Amino acid sequence: MTEHPTSHEGRQPLAARPQERARPRQEAAAAGLPSDLPAQPGGPADRTAPAAGTDTSATTGTPATAAGTPGAAPGSPSDASGAGSGAPVAGNGTGAGSAAVAVAVSAQSPGAGAGRGPEGAARREGDRLRFVGAATRRIARGLDLDEIVLGLCRATVPTFSDEILVYLRDPLPVGDERPVAPFVLRLRRTDRLRLSELEGEELVLVPDPDPTPAAELCEVRSGGALAEVLRGVRPVFGDSAAARAALTELLGPEHPLPGGLRAVLAPLRGRRRVIGAAVFLRRPERAGFEPNDLLVAAQLATHTALGIDKAVLYGREAYIADELQRTMLPDSLPQPTGVRLASRYLPAAETARVGGDWYDAIPLPGSRVALVVGDVMGHSMTSAAIMGQLRTTAQTLAGLDLPPQEVLHHLDEQAQRLGENRMATCMYAVYDPVSHRITVANAGHPPPILLHLGGRAEVLRVPPGAPIGVGGVDFEAVELDAPAGATLLLYTDGLVESRLRDVWTGIEQLRERLAATAQLTGPDHSPPLEALCDDVLDMLGPGDRDDDIALLAARFDGIAPSDVAYWFLEPEDAAPGRARRLARRALARWDLEELTDSVELLISEVVTNAVRYAERPVTLRLLRTDVLRCEVGDDSPQLPRQRRARDTDEGGRGLFLVNRLARRWGATRLSGGKVVWFELATR
Repeated sequence: MTEHPTSHEGRQPLAARPQERARPRQEAAAAGLPSDLPAQPGGPADRTAPAAGTDTSATTGTPATAAGTPGAAPGSPSDASGAGSGAPVAGNGTGAGSAAVAVAVSAQSPGAGAGRGPEGAARREGDRLRFVGAATRRIARGLDLDEIVLGLCRATVPTFSDEILVYLRDPLPVGDERPVAPFVLRLRRTDRLRLSELEGEELVLVPDPDPTPAAELCEVRSGGALAEVLRGVRPVFGDSAAARAALTELLGPEHPLPGGLRAVLAPLRGRRRVIGAAVFLRRPERAGFEPNDLLVAAQLATHTALGIDKAVLYGREAYIADELQRTMLPDSLPQPTGVRLASRYLPAAETARVGGDWYDAIPLPGSRVALVVGDVMGHSMTSAAIMGQLRTTAQTLAGLDLPPQEVLHHLDEQAQRLGENRMATCMYAVYDPVSHRITVANAGHPPPILLHLGGRAEVLRVPPGAPIGVGGVDFEAVELDAPAGATLLLYTDGLVESRLRDVWTGIEQLRERLAATAQLTGPDHSPPLEALCDDVLDMLGPGDRDDDIALLAARFDGIAPSDVAYWFLEPEDAAPGRARRLARRALARWDLEELTDSVELLISEVVTNAVRYAERPVTLRLLRTDVLRCEVGDDSPQLPRQRRARDTDEGGRGLFLVNRLARRWGATRLSGGKVVWFELATR
């Protein structure tokens, strides 16, 4: 959709003093700016500018400067008095307010005949170079595509032209990508300002609400006039036959240029290909373009195109970084029984969107859950890649149901295999909602904070351990109480450490913040998890975030002992019948008799399969929460697989029944065997 310049309400006085307001042209001349625009150019109608990058010193009579920068360095007196120093006029935003006003004033009186000799020509060339320097600096300040296009528009309107139309290829090719066919140009932006009538002693630039009509899309036909002009790369005057046909094709046959408008059509060529075109327009009452203006248009087009190329590449890199970070972190947290979870992640800065911080919540057998927070040294693509490998390793080790200290030990070995100086800190905790206990092991990470139901916040005493990647160290795990209603907060050091405070000061501030937040909800209610995470991040000041931040909060609800039934069964033929009787009694106690038939059938199939391979007692556990969960464990590591039984087979249909009747089911390998579980809805 075409964008138009923002409103420029209000009026910019030409000067503050009465004598200056009475002499606008003398003021412009004193500032080193032209008091008159060049006359209408003459010569052949098909004039073109040299290709971008051509040495133009012979044409202009002034030594050529790199990248269109004027001969005077930024900050020098000549630069300060030229197009780069004045206050912006009417919101033009070019950083060349004085030049804008001076050129606008001269546009009101194009017949002023000052500076027709060699001295005037040299002065005009110096002014032109200063304008190009200021304009290219304005364009170069843009970081993304919209900022660069806006910079071109605001740098040239109304200083160089009364209106500009910018077309870009749709879609824009990225880097070495092959462009998508057909070649389509889309109108990206149009800007137009006009000089208001002189009212009293003020000169005002205001937006023109009636821009030149133009087509939104243009398909460039191979061999057409527009394709030929774009292939030539050089800007051309709009009064040539080729340019008129190209403009008709670009703007659309239904949108001819109004009579008297002077135009320059400048192709935008990036590093490898043409990516668009810019059309500069001047009204009839203003002096037309002259040959050296084509050099200006070429410089502006070259800087804009190269800036767009870099912006597109930067946008692609930012997209890749965002996708990489997003895939490295969990899309959503699981909803395990007996615990509620919330998380936050903040990169170190917008320009460093990837980092080594991560968090994870991994469901474990027995309704337990592993809570993990880690921090790889640095916040770069390399750190993110190492983080992804360590997170995957942690998930695999958690699936084996290893103790927390063993998980950290294997992570340490994996970090050493990844290379030298692959350092990371990690906190690994396992919560059991049945026993209301949590087992924690630490590898050089800041200690967790436990917020109790009454509002007391305590820093848990966990052995610090050495960071992952050091090698040759042992890790120690501690088992702590996790009462119902308490909240465990795991975080990375970016939350508590900065240039303004050390880590222990930050931990104490975090503890006090959690306690203060809990006091607001009263002693009998825990603060909402999502609001608690937001409140924790609000403690960060403007200069407090020097590193990535990963935050994982776990609210312990637990499972009441009255909702748990647990038995041991000897691996004998009578075990399935005993399992059915025990399950029937438990369901009757829980008022779930309507599930009796399904539960007895499924338990019989799963226990029968466990007894067939087990050598030690089989465990049977029923958990009543929002669903009914049944877990059967044995000492055989072989996981059951569902298969399609043939008509002549006597067995092989048990898991088929489990899959059809259960809401969910699965099997998990443990260090000493496996657990097969299934769930049934209770409502």
